[in-house]
Amino acid sequence: MKILFVYSLDNINTPSKPLTTPEQMQFGISYISAFLKERGHETRLMVLVKSLGNRNMETVKKCLEEFRPQLICFTAVSSEYRFMAEIAGYIKKKYPKIYLLAGGVHVSLNPNDAIGDHFNALCVGEGEQAVYELVEQLQKGVIPSRIPNLWFKCDGKVEKNPPRLFIENLDRLPFPDRQMWEEWIEERPGAEYPVLLGRGCPFECAYCSNHALKKIGAGAYVRFRSTDNIMAEIRQISRQFPAKKEIYLEIESFGVNKDWALELCMNLERLNSTLTRPLAFRVNLRITSQPDFEGLFAACQKANFSAINIGLESGSERVRKAILRRSYSNQDVINTVTLARKYGLKIAFFNMIGLPGETILDFKETVAINRRCLPDQHYTSIFFPYPGTDLYHKCEKRELLGSHRDVEMERSRATLSLPGFSKRQIQKSYIFFDYYVFKGHKPMRKIADRVIVSACMSNRILYHVYLKIRRLPLFSFIKKMARR
Repeated sequence: MKILFVYSLDNINTPSKPLTTPEQMQFGISYISAFLKERGHETRLMVLVKSLGNRNMETVKKCLEEFRPQLICFTAVSSEYRFMAEIAGYIKKKYPKIYLLAGGVHVSLNPNDAIGDHFNALCVGEGEQAVYELVEQLQKGVIPSRIPNLWFKCDGKVEKNPPRLFIENLDRLPFPDRQMWEEWIEERPGAEYPVLLGRGCPFECAYCSNHALKKIGAGAYVRFRSTDNIMAEIRQISRQFPAKKEIYLEIESFGVNKDWALELCMNLERLNSTLTRPLAFRVNLRITSQPDFEGLFAACQKANFSAINIGLESGSERVRKAILRRSYSNQDVINTVTLARKYGLKIAFFNMIGLPGETILDFKETVAINRRCLPDQHYTSIFFPYPGTDLYHKCEKRELLGSHRDVEMERSRATLSLPGFSKRQIQKSYIFFDYYVFKGHKPMRKIADRVIVSACMSNRILYHVYLKIRRLPLFSFIKKMARR
């Protein structure tokens, strides 16, 4: 059977190749695609870009007429969902015989809303086995029914099937389908290849979807792949892409299971000892109260880890504890950064601005700890309220969302206006973040570049102008000269 997967994003590299790195691949549909391929089915990917408007319909028409799928599987985050639902409506009208399935985090957390759209069915939770069973029933020509994790809509009625157990042994899954993404990526230098180490998170951060997702299924939610299984995938990537030497080890927090993490580091060290040019690794780390990462960071150094990502989120201890449910001190952050650098690890901070309950003084604390630690890289965004999360419900109760929720320029344009932190202040803080943090520590030219990019990322017109300029050959030449 032919199954088409549809993914969308708001930023764009070029219309025909909107992705710039393999790191942008979506693991959910990649694993489902591999699962179906392993069982003899044919899959393909279609990537759409919301900002291209009606040009997407040309992509849809071309893909459907060339591939002729019997099933189309959609996935989207909250800010992309409405666009995907419109695409589904277009397909349902033009190609009514194609069965349409929607899944992903937004659908899983908001199925009662999504079931009213143009989809024939929804996947609520993990999709590998559920989608396979759907394909089997469609192949037999029967009306799909009684598949755990799936909701069906038929003749005006909704069949809500119970959840199945979370997949306990992740090693039983095939490696994710990377091939499906290749035609959509125009790779840039320094691109990393992502490897998913496990699923689930033990923490209860109020802004994240994990605390809600673990309630929709049964069984263990936090699971780790075996180190042998992970190493087999990394070896496969190394053979297929010998020129690429950067691997992003994706997991919510590398420090949750230290024995497992130390074993993986030891295996990575052994692998690198056999390579002429060793692989470099990057991973996420969740700080806890009074952490002890000495042994882990020493093992990371031996395994050739180049950097760790730390979710600071806010420099205000009050905001972290009372709003985000993240209980650790700023001194814990400083100690972790100091120790990581002792072992040659670069630091990347995740920062969020404009959290409900945050004030301009709280933001200044975020600036202060960033200036104290001077991360080598940072991923700073404006808080976006995702439906289904606890922090979204808090925004609803405080009537912060308004009648129309702006999903344009997600996480780079302010959507909330807070009593102690106005929308205008939030936007200014985002745009000038690099100036506030790095003035006196970096050349003003580099700071100005980041400020300009941040300004473009938060304005639709400026963003499209920036993209057009960036695609000019002269722009690439200037960037190369600036690096010398």
